[in-house]
Amino acid sequence: MSFRYDSYCGLYCGSCPFLMGSERDELDALARAMKRDKEELYCEGCKGENVSVFCRNCGLKQCALDHQVEFCYECNEYPCERLRTFKNDDNPHHSAILKNMDSLKKLGLERWLENQKSRWSCPECGTSFSWYEKECPECGHELYDAVKEDRDIK
Repeated sequence: MSFRYDSYCGLYCGSCPFLMGSERDELDALARAMKRDKEELYCEGCKGENVSVFCRNCGLKQCALDHQVEFCYECNEYPCERLRTFKNDDNPHHSAILKNMDSLKKLGLERWLENQKSRWSCPECGTSFSWYEKECPECGHELYDAVKEDRDIK
């Protein structure tokens, strides 16, 4: 199994609770809380072999595959209406995708992944956290989660 933290649209899969739970073999509690089968939640990232039930029918991924691009910014239609709609939906962790795409284009994949790993790690103890964690699961430090980031972007 090979986990991928990048996506076609600019999401950082490394902070997805399903990928994090899959990588750490900690999906049982999440599955119980969501009343889902553990297998439905298992995910190796958007570009991994196995994706969670929530990403299996992703129109953005299919669009990128159809346009034969590794990242949406490589498409002649970038930023398209589909991407803008996704960015502005009701999921706060989607709001940074255009900013992330611009950063990815400028920095390249390796540096962008390093930056994202740092962004989604507790500034006090370095523990990785998911999009909606409000405080560090390790040290309790208040975190800059996707909800706060969404407010700052909008």
